Amino acid sequence: MTPERYAKILKVLSRRQPTLTVLMDEVNKPHNFSAILRTCDAVGVLTAHAVPPKLGQGRGQLPTFGATSASADKWVSVQTHDDAVSAVRALQAQGVQVLATHLSQRSVDYREPDYTRPTCVLLGAEKFGVSDEAADAADQNIIIPMYGMVQSLNVSVAAATILFEAQRQRLAAGLYDQPQLDPERLRQLAFEWAYPELAPLYRERGEPYPELDAEGQVIGSAAGR
Repeated sequence: MTPERYAKILKVLSRRQPTLTVLMDEVNKPHNFSAILRTCDAVGVLTAHAVPPKLGQGRGQLPTFGATSASADKWVSVQTHDDAVSAVRALQAQGVQVLATHLSQRSVDYREPDYTRPTCVLLGAEKFGVSDEAADAADQNIIIPMYGMVQSLNVSVAAATILFEAQRQRLAAGLYDQPQLDPERLRQLAFEWAYPELAPLYRERGEPYPELDAEGQVIGSAAGR
């Protein structure tokens, strides 16, 4: 770990937005899934949510495509859910507004909602979009106005369009100026990002992570135990 690398880790974590996220409902194409994660990292999303694509009678694995994500999956964790409706309700129970990308009678322009609030953008599968049930459960439906012959954008492009509007609003509100993570959570993540091979060993032993100095070096001999 170099001082420069550790400084970048701290800078990125200080701008992470734990109250901004996405929920990908059965996004099954690896390049789309990975591109969305890449955008999440770019705007400061800490944790994304996903319902894995169906596989037979159950759920498959999350799609990944490293070349498209540019290793974003290392910096944005993904929490999985059994279905979109229960995921929406779980997020709402935490005080998160869910905005579904869906055309309905109550749809509004994607720029209208207040993204400085705790927000999740619900994105549907490439072929079918967000289900009516999930869209109904969401707090609001949003659309990106289209003035051409095609009716919708690629799901990863739509995600980027909406998330950068969220970033714009949050920048204007100063939410990137001060850390949104509490100091202890930031410290834990800094160790996990700086020492991804060591962190699991401490968790397995039930031990707290060691302290790091200003240059990202482990204080004392804890790393060698």
